[in-house]
Amino acid sequence: MENETIDVLIVGAGISGIGAAVHLTKRCPGRSFAIVEARASLGGTWDLFKYPGIRSDSDMYTLGYNFKPWTSRQAIADGPNIMTYLHETVEEYGLEKHIRYKQKIVNASWSSDEALWTATILHGDGASSIVKCRFLFMCSGYYNYEEVHDPEFAGRDDFAGQIIHPQFWPEDLDYTGKKVVVIGSGATAVTVVPAMAETAGHVTMLQRSPSYVASRPGEDKFALALRKILPSKAAYLITRWRNVLMQLFFFNLARKRPKRVKKALLDMVREELGPDYDMTHFTPRYNPWDERLCAVPDSDLFNVIRDGKASVVTEHIDRFVENGILLKSGETLEADIIVTATGLKLLTGGSADFEVDGQKVDFGKTINYKGVMMSGVPNLGMTFGYTNSSWTLKADLTSEYICRLLNHMEANGFDYAVPTLPADGSVQPEPLLDFSSGYVQRAIADLPKQGQEKPWRLNQNYPKDIINLRHKTVDDGVVVFGKSKSAMKSRELEAV
Repeated sequence: MENETIDVLIVGAGISGIGAAVHLTKRCPGRSFAIVEARASLGGTWDLFKYPGIRSDSDMYTLGYNFKPWTSRQAIADGPNIMTYLHETVEEYGLEKHIRYKQKIVNASWSSDEALWTATILHGDGASSIVKCRFLFMCSGYYNYEEVHDPEFAGRDDFAGQIIHPQFWPEDLDYTGKKVVVIGSGATAVTVVPAMAETAGHVTMLQRSPSYVASRPGEDKFALALRKILPSKAAYLITRWRNVLMQLFFFNLARKRPKRVKKALLDMVREELGPDYDMTHFTPRYNPWDERLCAVPDSDLFNVIRDGKASVVTEHIDRFVENGILLKSGETLEADIIVTATGLKLLTGGSADFEVDGQKVDFGKTINYKGVMMSGVPNLGMTFGYTNSSWTLKADLTSEYICRLLNHMEANGFDYAVPTLPADGSVQPEPLLDFSSGYVQRAIADLPKQGQEKPWRLNQNYPKDIINLRHKTVDDGVVVFGKSKSAMKSRELEAV
């Protein structure tokens, strides 16, 4: 519908957007909303990535929604299983009629006169339309679907084989019996290597520096046992909180006792690979949780290394050559296929341009408010999950807070809500994330900043955020509420 006006426009039909729609349905009944999705199908990350072994890097008892128990046996779930879960959610809550596929938001402009966002939507057929909304909820994730971080390796054109980035995986790729080199050491690399090693001739994980890698069970025996004696919702809730608290305990221990945690992680790897294995390949230069920990289900990466199907090389690349990769050491790694698992490009607010009353919004100059909104930007929410725990834990709380905010505005006759910095300049910007990962550091200047104290300080703590987002008052004196200028003018005229 051309030039329609709705209450809430959700951007993105991935795990965040679908969850946001359910929370709106449950907590703000009667509100009109739509979900615009740039791709032809729902699922976001889980539909986009097609590389071998694609799976969650968090357990599904915390990556799943708080309103829908995860019932599969898999705790570390593969992509197809997660997609089934998302399709079930859409069907259960009747969301399909709200999703508009092949529609990409390219511009969003806020008008204080109308207290409305005007969103320009580009359709897959090249046409465009305008949607006006009272609240804009960005659930498009944090990375660019169209571009990746793909370093320009010297000699790239000299390589005679195929070069593939996991984000653009060809579904018909046949790597049976072939020599494969996977460049990278993050979550994608440790997923791809064991999956390809099952049929490839040999897979080499080539890394410039190691990451912390830990094995965890593919199934959660505690959760499966609880299901036998408790209703599914109760079993799910108990398992969820158990895993949340374990994650939080481990993260805090890593921050307070990094040497102790580092030793424990390396001892686990040594036990997996044996006392004679060269541990330099799994001994990072940084402390645990300075970057995200890579989890492997049921020791799959270690299994293929022990079996000789895969190996790890820690070296710098000199250049690509016809038959593989020449290393700085002078050694050549032969390859038929090179997989560049070299990272993502982060984005804030997708690729759209934002304006507030004609002034362009530079998110890199805004300050995060409760990890949900940005200073000086009215009626805009943004989902950004945890770096030290499951994404959906924060996504659920973000949606709950937005619903509370919308209900407060409606109950009190307000048209807008805008987090407002104190005029005395007491809030000084700091980087949003204390994370040394390359994908974060490459984008840190463009991400919103944070302040030194709440509510401008980002929590990486689920229990604290429950209090902060679910229970603390919405009208905290930091968010300024008001009415549209046109509404105020109408009231003035009525009074005359």
